[in-house]
Parts: sequence; structure tokens; C-alpha cells
Amino acid sequence: MRTIFAAALALAAFAAPASAQSGVVTVYSADGLHDGKGSWYETQFDAFTKATGVKVQYIEGGSGGVVERVAKEKSNPQADVLVTLPPFIHRAAAEGLLQSFKPQASAEIDGAGDQFVPLVNNYMNFIYNGAVLKDAPKSYEDLLASQFKGKIQYSTPGQAGDGTAVMLQVIHAFGGRDAGFDYLKKLQDNNVGPSASTGKLTALVNKGELYVANGDLQMNMSQMIDNPNIRVLFPAGPNGERSTLALPYYVGLVAGAPNAENGKKLIEFLLSKEAQQTVSSVAIGVPVRKDVMPRDANYAKLHEALQGVTVWTPDWADVLKNLPADVARWREATGS
Repeated sequence: MRTIFAAALALAAFAAPASAQSGVVTVYSADGLHDGKGSWYETQFDAFTKATGVKVQYIEGGSGGVVERVAKEKSNPQADVLVTLPPFIHRAAAEGLLQSFKPQASAEIDGAGDQFVPLVNNYMNFIYNGAVLKDAPKSYEDLLASQFKGKIQYSTPGQAGDGTAVMLQVIHAFGGRDAGFDYLKKLQDNNVGPSASTGKLTALVNKGELYVANGDLQMNMSQMIDNPNIRVLFPAGPNGERSTLALPYYVGLVAGAPNAENGKKLIEFLLSKEAQQTVSSVAIGVPVRKDVMPRDANYAKLHEALQGVTVWTPDWADVLKNLPADVARWREATGS
């Protein structure tokens, strides 16, 4: 009996370090930060592995899709780190899919919480094909024109973070749900149909298969290198105001993460001053640390793109609470 017990103890002692020191960290992430060769994720993951010896296993999907995958694996977690857009990161926290972890950089980051913190600041936008459309559509009303029949597509609210942002932005621009959903019903005449992923729409716009699609500023600015025809667009609402909502990438530590210590190390690494200093120059995003002040050309481009655009921040707790009803109403309005 003693021999069996001793063997069990030895096995437990061997198994525990094997998990903690497996030399691997698994990241589930929304798309956008791994676009193109030499992306921010690629360079930072390589630097992290070089510094720590820990290899990064990377799995990408839509903002809602990566959370769904973590939820399905809740009884046997496979991911260590989750990166996604709101309100899906809020859903992950509400459903117990994240564990408490406050990185050292939290004091320098606005909006840092107990279970997730902003990783890269970002903003919702639309894109259009600048080679086909010599003049950019100036307003949401312009997108209802017959020339856009079958040439507009936006990702699906409730599935994609950027698609959910479209719904929220239209409601905001039109001053309420009734007017917002009425507009989306009209827009459906020109809309190709649902798309689970936002990132794949860029190539379709670049080729002219679509004239207009939705996106986010960081992802689309970084995609311009390989898609030279796309341009960023912030349409004006009925009141003439061009506005956009803040849409940060958030990062959190997965509850029951098999390699939690490695996950913590990676989060700390990505939020370090050194990594954040490259967010604008490499990812063409806005760093989240208040003590990082970029001066590179890409940051200047981001600043220029947002000129004359009012940035607003939703109450994400309220968004999450109302999301099922809003998505149901969107489906009813659009027949999707």
C-alpha cells in the first residue's frame, strides 16, 4: 500500500511541473494582429520565445468564435490566453471562462480590470475600394444608392466583434434602436449577406468584388500593404457627424489554463513597455500604455485617419445584457 502511495506521489510530482514547464503557451485570438509577414504577433511571439524558451501555439478565429471555442472546452481547457474584442471578452468573463490576473502594467492602462485588460487600442470603421470609387461615400445614406447593390457586406453581429460594432455604431449614429434597425433593414437591399469573419472581406473589397465592407482601423491599416485599393471610411450619420466607437483588443488568462504561468508571462510580455512601443510602428495600432508615446509615421497615419471623427465608448455591460435581444432584432430586420 505504501509503495502504491509513494508511486502516486512521484507521478503527481512529475506531472505538475510537466504542465507548468511544458515550454508551450496556447493563444486563442480574434484576427487582425497576425496579418501579413512580420506582423506584431509574429515579431512579439518570436521575441517572447527567444527570451523565455516558451513556444507560442496560435489559433485564430472571429471574436465570438474564439470565445465559443473556449466555452466548449471549459471542462478541459486547451487555451491559456484569450484575445478578443468587446463585448465578447465581457461575455467570457461573465461565463467564468477567465481567471483573475492583474498584469504589472495595469496601473498604466485605462480600462484594466481584474480578469482582462486592453492590449491594443482600436476603432470601428468601414473600408471601400478607392480604385473603383473615386469619391468615398460620405454618409450612411449614400450606401443605400443603387450602385452598391450586391457590393456591400458586413460581418455578422453577435458572431464577429466588428460586425457587432456595426450594429452598435448604426444605432448610435441614428440616435436609437428604432431608427438604427430601420436603416439596417434598408441597407439589406445592397448587402451580400452575413459573414462570420471580418478580415476576409478586405481582399474582396481590394479586388472590387465588394465596394464597401466593415472593419477596424488597426486591421485595415495593416492590410493596406497587401491590399493597395482599400481606403478607410467613417460615414456621417443623419446629423452630419462622423463618429466611431472604441474597439480595443482585450487580453485575459483562461480559467483552468493548462499552462497558466506561461500565459501570465506572455501577457506581461505583450503589455511591456518594449512591446507596446512597437504597436503603432508594426501593428499600426494604438498602444494601451499611458507611458508610451509613439512618434512613428504609422501613428501619424492613424491620427490623421481619425481627424474629424468623434470617438465614443459604449457601456459594454449594457451592450452584453441587451445583445441577445439586439441580435434577434437585427435578424428580424434583415431577414438573416
